[in-house]
Amino acid sequence: MQIRVGFGYDMHRLQEGRELWIGGVKLDYEKGLLGHSDADVLIHAICDALLGAANLRDIGYHFPDTSPEYHNVDSKLLLGETMNLLGEKGYALGNIDATVCAEQPKLNPHIPAMRRKLAEVMGVSDGLISIKATTSEKMGFVGREEGITAYAVALICKS
Repeated sequence: MQIRVGFGYDMHRLQEGRELWIGGVKLDYEKGLLGHSDADVLIHAICDALLGAANLRDIGYHFPDTSPEYHNVDSKLLLGETMNLLGEKGYALGNIDATVCAEQPKLNPHIPAMRRKLAEVMGVSDGLISIKATTSEKMGFVGREEGITAYAVALICKS
């Protein structure tokens, strides 16, 4: 059995007038994340971790922000396509461990819904997906509530 690990990181700026999507779940907040797609920072970090583990480059390579096809796209579609790319290479998900860093809104109440939604999109058990939330203790651009970051590690397996 071949086991591979990948790491993903993403950040997006918060902006008024945008919807806030994290982990495939729409959150009620006065600002959303700015990006070419829906800017779901958690899904983007997970996609990069999965693609990196399979040596398939990164999310920008497969879903470029210069393409009108991906303008305002639902990031859950990008995650589903990422899982298809892994399947084509014979890989299956071992697990995901992810952390989202945001001062506001508080994410902990939404983590169970995020895990369920991501598992549904990825076609796996939600027991394979760990999501944690933290703050940056009021330091840096996250601490000033200018943006949100996400980090993810993915383990994939090939028989």
